[in-house]
Amino acid sequence: MITTAGAQVPQAFVRALQSLRRPRLRPGLELEEVPAPVRVAPFAAALAGTLAHVARPDEELADGRFIVLHDPEGRDDWQGDFRVVTLVRAEIEPDLSSDGLLGDVAWSWLLESLADRVGEVVALGGTVTRSINQSFGALDEQPDTIELEIRASWTPTSPDLTAHLHAWSDLLGAVAGQPHLPEGITSLDEHR
Repeated sequence: MITTAGAQVPQAFVRALQSLRRPRLRPGLELEEVPAPVRVAPFAAALAGTLAHVARPDEELADGRFIVLHDPEGRDDWQGDFRVVTLVRAEIEPDLSSDGLLGDVAWSWLLESLADRVGEVVALGGTVTRSINQSFGALDEQPDTIELEIRASWTPTSPDLTAHLHAWSDLLGAVAGQPHLPEGITSLDEHR
């Protein structure tokens, strides 16, 4: 879903959005257009994604958002006129929650995804958060859950965002324990 500040949509933004319609992404990933942030940039579009297990489609493994922002005037903090903003979330194993390297490892998944699919990006930044959810009262019987969340943004060097969407898809898979595999290679877990 595109949001605009009432101005005519620039061709560069139109081309960027068209590049998001082409890719065939990983199996199990469902995308839908959702409302984009309205105050961050004059032009914005957002996708929400849910990654399900290939063999068990009802089992959601991870979810997230992929947002494209465009300001034809450019932004100093972006170091450009486009910005990709991403969010990836997944429940993780309880024993991982106390691992001091979890944040570093999760950030490395993002760096690897970008390096493998995109190459160079500008002004990359973000956070890795882990949260522990404990239930009380009427919900006391529910087990504790630990969630990992990666928020990141960067400036692409081109308005063709196909590779950026693939990198985000790979990051969803990595967080869900389903890393990107080369063409023709299938995970043994998918056959169990």
